[in-house]
Amino acid sequence: MKAALVVHRVTNDVDANLATILEMANQGADAGADLVLFPEAALTGLINNGDPEHDLPLGQPIPGPVTDSLAAVACRLGIYLAIGLLEREGHRLYDSAVLLTPEGGIVLRHRRRQPQWHGRDADPAVYRQGEEVAKCETPLGSFAFLICGDLFDDNIVARVRDLRPDWLLFPFARCFDDGSWDRQRWEREEQAAYVERVRLVGITTLMTNYLADSSLDGGSFGGALVVRGDGEVLASLRLGEVGILVADL
Repeated sequence: MKAALVVHRVTNDVDANLATILEMANQGADAGADLVLFPEAALTGLINNGDPEHDLPLGQPIPGPVTDSLAAVACRLGIYLAIGLLEREGHRLYDSAVLLTPEGGIVLRHRRRQPQWHGRDADPAVYRQGEEVAKCETPLGSFAFLICGDLFDDNIVARVRDLRPDWLLFPFARCFDDGSWDRQRWEREEQAAYVERVRLVGITTLMTNYLADSSLDGGSFGGALVVRGDGEVLASLRLGEVGILVADL
């Protein structure tokens, strides 16, 4: 399998973000990728603030117009496309991810189970978590998702380990408090923790984070990694750079 892990810049213009996502999906396919992976909340950024009037419009129905557009591109390009989206279901909001097939269908949807994507005081009737972790079978092998903080929950990790997928897709959104894109700080303080969690799962993991200005979400710093199940980093993309990490797996 050849995978393209996309790091794109998220702005406050959703239409422009979608256009960027579609263009970078094309670039991934042009690089020969069978699978193109985008980050968590790739369309909007993780900019929810606990006010349903602000946050619910950020969500997309799944399936819906956005996933239809993504599915059409996946079908035209003949690729699998994985992406994180804020999902709206009625008056409920989820932090979700979907895997689209070369036939244009949704083969897997994951709703983040770990709750720290929203504030502690957020209305639990609106801000919801998923209840399951699942895998799907494809000609490329079997896939499962975890999103951001899911990876640091031992019970969720144990569930994925029991499923034994061939590949773990890990869209995330991470920033430093000061909005910096400090690669040395990432390598010194955090990368080892992510790699160790992958080692606990024991499954080759594809992880990608978007870029954003500090005014959007605190300034997610980008970066992408492919980490083997034994913890070896197979490939990486530098923080602070828009780009595509292509890995032949």
